[in-house]
Amino acid sequence: VYRGSVKDFPGFDASQDAEALYNAMKGFGSDKEAILDLITSRSNKQRVEICQAYKSLYGKDLIADLKYELTGKFERLIVSLMRPPAYSDAKEIKDAIAGIGTDEKCLIEILASRTNQEIHDLVAAYKDAYERDLEADIVGDTAGHFKKMLVVLLQGTREEDDVVSEDLVEQDAKDLLEAGELKWGTDEAQFIYILGRRSKQHLRLVFDEYLKISGKPIERSIRAELSGDFEKLMLAVVKCVRSTAEYFAERLYKAMKGLGTRDNTLIRIMVSRSEIDMLDIREVFRTKYEKSLYNMIKEDTSGEYKKALLKLCGGDDDAAGEFFPEAAQVAYRMWELSAVAKVELRGTVQPTESFNDDGDAQVLRKAMKGLGTDEGAIIEVLTQRSNAQRQQILKAYKAHYGRDLMADLKSELSGSLAKLILGLMLTPAQYDAKQLRKAVEGAGTDESVLIEIMATRNNQEIAAINEAYQEAYHKRLEDDLSSDTSGHFKRILVSLALGNRDEGPENLTQAHEDAKKLADVSSNDSSDSLETRFLSILCTRSYPHLRRVFQEFIKMTNHDVEHAIRKRMSGDVRDAFVAIVRSVKNKPAFFADKLYKSMKGAGTDERTLTRIMVSRSEIDLFNIRGEFMDLFDKSLHRMIEKDTSGNYRKALLALCGGED
Repeated sequence: VYRGSVKDFPGFDASQDAEALYNAMKGFGSDKEAILDLITSRSNKQRVEICQAYKSLYGKDLIADLKYELTGKFERLIVSLMRPPAYSDAKEIKDAIAGIGTDEKCLIEILASRTNQEIHDLVAAYKDAYERDLEADIVGDTAGHFKKMLVVLLQGTREEDDVVSEDLVEQDAKDLLEAGELKWGTDEAQFIYILGRRSKQHLRLVFDEYLKISGKPIERSIRAELSGDFEKLMLAVVKCVRSTAEYFAERLYKAMKGLGTRDNTLIRIMVSRSEIDMLDIREVFRTKYEKSLYNMIKEDTSGEYKKALLKLCGGDDDAAGEFFPEAAQVAYRMWELSAVAKVELRGTVQPTESFNDDGDAQVLRKAMKGLGTDEGAIIEVLTQRSNAQRQQILKAYKAHYGRDLMADLKSELSGSLAKLILGLMLTPAQYDAKQLRKAVEGAGTDESVLIEIMATRNNQEIAAINEAYQEAYHKRLEDDLSSDTSGHFKRILVSLALGNRDEGPENLTQAHEDAKKLADVSSNDSSDSLETRFLSILCTRSYPHLRRVFQEFIKMTNHDVEHAIRKRMSGDVRDAFVAIVRSVKNKPAFFADKLYKSMKGAGTDERTLTRIMVSRSEIDLFNIRGEFMDLFDKSLHRMIEKDTSGNYRKALLALCGGED
């Protein structure tokens, strides 16, 4: 099936087109609209024929004339469309290595994404156009493992068979693990050989196997083991193996998001993929970024340049408002995998070995006695002890000094640091209870805190929170939630506060039924039963069971359940259901996203930052760090370092543990 957006023009006549272009350019000023319309509605093969017809009719070079008549980005785009794909690639690479400095990103994008045949054509076109050897030019311009991998890719000898040997899959996965994670230092040659030579089909299975045996996606290991341009190249290769369309969707998104537009990247991708997989790219883009590629181009560019890009894009996927089978299926596969990987949940704070509660109590007392407070000493002790050990320190402090450690800390510390340290001293249940209490008391309610805690805690945690709440405030949590919220949102919270979720494994027949219930409701608009049915399933079924329900839902509707919720609900109800869905799919990723949002942009939401760092430090903060790196390409450690200051920062970094 052809998945490009630009097709052969029916009833094509090269001479007629050549004449039309000649007329559009003669005289004073040129008719850019006519040029754009004609060129974007012909296929590349047809454009090449127009160039020949133009030369025989007028004895002039069409590309030279276009360059003379047009300017800027629009000119680059149109001229790029006139060249055969291999010559376009050759020109991009020539520009990337000519002059001072090399555009590594361009080299990476082209060499990581092209098929064997496209690579062979590129090498030949480069030789033909510049009378130079591409490999020699690249070798002269790059270094180290980055250079070696580029040379391997330039051979265009990746295996192409779909027949996969199970044994070799297991062997390759093991070899990659041993070359990186299990070795002191890294055996780069092994990565180069396997990722540079094996077929895509084979590598996909290797990546699945790798996830199974190591508990982490290969991308995460590459980030940890490799560095610089070599790391970027290997990540691009992995992305293209998993899904070329997704790789380009992400490159396009990054080229346009934020301030300024990377026009070179935008032009290169829109031109090079217009006759290959533009429809797939649009599909993935729409699913991944919740807006259509068409709309993003429209917001981000202007003038004739915009019009030409939109014609290459083809259509607006927001207009139909529909999702696509293909993209949903990709999402489905990624989940199947994450369910198989046995990911160990790990905190970053472990009990200290040679623990001496009385010794710690003395250190703390000394840090607070007399003038001034030694905050560093307090941080050092309390962030390096487990919660159970901190509870013992509280008792030892009272036994030794007859004083209340919490009261002393409160009077000696202030601001964000005080909130963090006092939070560490409470038991997890007391801490959650306190956060919930703060969220409901006084004027106004902080719904986002209610959602974050109630949607992510398991039955035991909820039971402990209920008990701690009753003890501290002499009221039932359920009553406070009820009197402070209303409607469906209240019903969701009350249901979650029971801590009565099933804990069994999935039940396939039931999962199918559940998915059907959600899907039926999603399609017709009796709004009341919609929330009620979602509540009765999302708030009561076990996590493994819900994972299966979500997959069945995708199979039935080609929509992700989160998309269905966002489309049909709003406000706190929507946010609560989305939080439950995300928590079921991947809880560490849910928290990673909240941490990122608490720090990005202007100002830092220190309350959220403190709350998550304290409450997850002994549960899954290590995993949250990994997800943070995968999602945002930066380490949590670095972001905290950049975004906070003083002793508050010191304490957060101590909880965060290492640099990723």
